[in-house]
Amino acid sequence: VGMACNPFVCWACPPQETVIFIESCGKFSKVAYPGCNCVIPCCGQAAAGSLSLRVQQLDVRCESKTKDNVFVNVVVSVQYQVQKENLWDAQYKLTDSRQQISSYIFDVVRATVPKMNLDDVFLEKEQIASDIKEQLTKSMSSYGYLIIHALVNDIEPAHRVKEAMNEINAARRMRIAAVEKAEAEKVAIVKAAEAEAEAKYLQGQGIARQRAALVAGLRESVKDFTANQSDVSSKDVLELMLVTQYFDMLKDVGTSNRASTIFLPHSPAGMTDAAGQIRNAFLQGSVGSEKIHAA
Repeated sequence: VGMACNPFVCWACPPQETVIFIESCGKFSKVAYPGCNCVIPCCGQAAAGSLSLRVQQLDVRCESKTKDNVFVNVVVSVQYQVQKENLWDAQYKLTDSRQQISSYIFDVVRATVPKMNLDDVFLEKEQIASDIKEQLTKSMSSYGYLIIHALVNDIEPAHRVKEAMNEINAARRMRIAAVEKAEAEKVAIVKAAEAEAEAKYLQGQGIARQRAALVAGLRESVKDFTANQSDVSSKDVLELMLVTQYFDMLKDVGTSNRASTIFLPHSPAGMTDAAGQIRNAFLQGSVGSEKIHAA
């Protein structure tokens, strides 16, 4: 605030959005608005103080305990302004407006937060701010102050409480991830088992059809051979063909580059056993083919 004086007159020049209170012999006389204002010291006039008409902000940090016994620091920011029509009340009814606003904030926070759990304090931040603004508006309006906004900017529990909350959240997410991973593995195992069962089923059908085709071919060969040779039975022809195929197999195994060493009984008795085993296999294939066609 600018002041210029001579022996008889002083000039008070408050800046924009600022007012000065002029008193005469200790009694309120007038309000000096921005510009040049005459103050007569010889008549007992003097500048008693000034007020800013701009929007001001007060940041308050308040500690309180929640319902689940956790201490938290609640950081509240209040934006307020002096009402131009109530300048006298703002100047003379309060000694320290900022201290008064802080007291009301402490009162609201310490009356509201202890009714909530820690998680609810974070969720109800807007409600806490609304309660603070409502209480301040009701109380400070009679002193010439307008409460514009009340904001809960931060809620700070103890560092160890933060770490515990993070660990709880991490454990919950890991449990969900483990369940999802197990479900995925279960689906993969089930699908693999279904695919294996389907493959074996199709493989069985293919083997049965292959054997049925071989039996049908042998049947036709035996039929053609016995039609021209009446003194040879079907059993003799079948055994002859099986032995022929046996020797063809030995030839293929011996000439193959990827063949391994194979030990086979090659005595006459072993040949008879091999012929019997091959004949039984073709008979089983014939039975399987009939079942497939019946189905």
